Amino acid sequence: MFKYIKTLQYPINIKKKDLRMAHLIVTQYGGANGELAAALRYLNQRFTMPDDKGKALLTDIGTEELGHVEMICTMLYQLTKGASLKELKEVGLDTFYTEHGNDIFPTNATGVPFTTGYFASVGDPIANLSEDMAAEEKARATYENLINLTTDPDIIGPLLFLRQREIIHFNRFRELYKEYKKKGYQ
Repeated sequence: MFKYIKTLQYPINIKKKDLRMAHLIVTQYGGANGELAAALRYLNQRFTMPDDKGKALLTDIGTEELGHVEMICTMLYQLTKGASLKELKEVGLDTFYTEHGNDIFPTNATGVPFTTGYFASVGDPIANLSEDMAAEEKARATYENLINLTTDPDIIGPLLFLRQREIIHFNRFRELYKEYKKKGYQ
């Protein structure tokens, strides 16, 4: 079902270490509005969609979100590569280091670990799609906030790409939502 292509959807080549931005961007990995939550949300909800079109859309977008997880993790790796313990302490990542060393681990920007409590699958296609649209809008807003917090074009480029994908996903979910409402699905 899944095909792995060993390239990122958007090239990431961050040249300057920026632990402060890594500390913030991690929320798009393991935060409530992040890519991991989106991927798992859609890949779970797809099973109860009432038709093949809905199942295909959630599978496609959920799979793409896994690619976004890979992009965020690549950014985190490049932003923290070669960081000393002193540098980690200076930006408040010493507590993260205590638990995870230099590994990448899904948390939000305040260090709260990822939880499946961030999303729901209720078996109602209209309710699920409503949540999906809201999730995409919250992710878009988070990317915009992150873009506002940096001037590095090597960081801004991938964030703009990911932000645009959130808009496209929202529009695809909205189209399906309208179709399902018209058909009277509950």
